[in-house]
Amino acid sequence: MEIQPNFNFTQFDIKLETETIGRNFLYFNEINSTNAVLLDKSSKHINGTVVFAEKQKSGKGRFNNSWESEKGQNLTFSILLNIDKNLKDKLNLLNLGTAQVLASTLESLFQLQVEVKWPNDILIKKKKAAGILVETVSVGSVIKKAVIGIGLNVNQTLFAGEYNYPPTSLRLELSQAIEREKVLAEFLNSFEELLWKIKNKPSLILQSWREKCDMIGEKICLNQNGKLKYGVFDDIDENGQLMLRTEEGIKIINYGDVRVVH
Repeated sequence: MEIQPNFNFTQFDIKLETETIGRNFLYFNEINSTNAVLLDKSSKHINGTVVFAEKQKSGKGRFNNSWESEKGQNLTFSILLNIDKNLKDKLNLLNLGTAQVLASTLESLFQLQVEVKWPNDILIKKKKAAGILVETVSVGSVIKKAVIGIGLNVNQTLFAGEYNYPPTSLRLELSQAIEREKVLAEFLNSFEELLWKIKNKPSLILQSWREKCDMIGEKICLNQNGKLKYGVFDDIDENGQLMLRTEEGIKIINYGDVRVVH
């Protein structure tokens, strides 16, 4: 395994305070997809395993959008969770909670104003800094494990291509190089706390997410595979689904891409 010298494993390990999450840490210089490693049904990775890659050749976001990330500059990683009775009906909470925890981590580390876009994009000054993709493995109709893939733009400064939301990175926002090990460890520490909240205090997750979403109360356009719906982002329900207020009443939305319309 080739080791990139710009990821300091000692610094990462010093800052990691978890019991389970990230204690089994798989590092790759280049790989097709960190999610794919953990989604492999034949794999025997333990709960809490983190797969980290300096470069993904086939990284993707929601709706199979590609996720482009410059090698060695960012954080592209996935977390494996075995699904028990506390998580099996709360994957939406896991989705929203992951975004809320990542936003809070960046705020506390760098005093940035960070916003979440339903359900799980991370925006800084209306520019996209991170995306999250949750995928599952089922046996029959039973979900056995969830894989949370995260791409966070850390030190990349140039982004090619066209985007619905212009991309940004921590380095662009702060005008300085960022220690990736610290960001990753602090996020994983908070992510492990999130799992406790999902089991014991789910309402806290929803409230924290609401506080970071500037879209609530705004007129929005919802794109569901090319089909557009318009209305007001009224709230999220107890399952984290979007409540869209239209002339026909409240519609409950569980997927789609949203943007504010003026």
